[in-house]
Amino acid sequence: MNRQLRRLLLVSMAGVLFSTTAARSFAAAAEPIATSAAIAPGMSAEVIVAQLGKRNQQRAAALHAYASKRSYRLEYRGFPSDRNAAMEVVTHYQSPQNKTFDVVTQSGSKLIQSKVFAKLLESEREASSAEHQSQTALTPDNYVFTLLGSRPSQYGGCYRLGVEPRHDNKFLYRGEICVNAADFAVESIDAEPAKSPSFWIKKTRIAHRYQRIGEFWLPASNQTVTSVRLGGTATLSILYSGYEMR
Repeated sequence: MNRQLRRLLLVSMAGVLFSTTAARSFAAAAEPIATSAAIAPGMSAEVIVAQLGKRNQQRAAALHAYASKRSYRLEYRGFPSDRNAAMEVVTHYQSPQNKTFDVVTQSGSKLIQSKVFAKLLESEREASSAEHQSQTALTPDNYVFTLLGSRPSQYGGCYRLGVEPRHDNKFLYRGEICVNAADFAVESIDAEPAKSPSFWIKKTRIAHRYQRIGEFWLPASNQTVTSVRLGGTATLSILYSGYEMR
């Protein structure tokens, strides 16, 4: 059964990989405030998505390098036993696709450290390739978009878009994204994987929050909650801080 648990914990990190589909767009959770006048009536999903793609390309071209801190926490509760682990990391990004990680500290379950955290960082390096980003980006080639309305947000207001994957790809997701009405950048993602990564996974919920730093939108918090068929729940949280633009 330990082998099943190991597989289960490895799969629980899959939701985190979806953060790379909105590459260079992440954020901090905050209570909504007044709606911005930037929200334009009559906007269509097609126009919003076109602007999102255009602005993302512009931001990607302008983003040269940065360093940041990350705090990882994973808690598993259930059969056959509870497990916890934590990790502190310094991340270095260099345009266009180079990303390296310096692990500062680790604590808790050795199984999670070696089989989950290490694999998670390795997968993120691989996922930063141009080919992978093209296959998972928020574009009409990969998703069907539906305009659901708009809502207040920390950054003045955003357009709510339903997203449905066009392909049976475990790195795509279905759910809702919010696109900032002024910058046309993703503020948040609330979704579930388009394809279950394993029989052992019953349900996975993904919540990504993004923040604006200068002209860029960069990661601030990700949380993936995975329920498994054996009755356990794995919660993986990542907090991003200390950005230094270079």
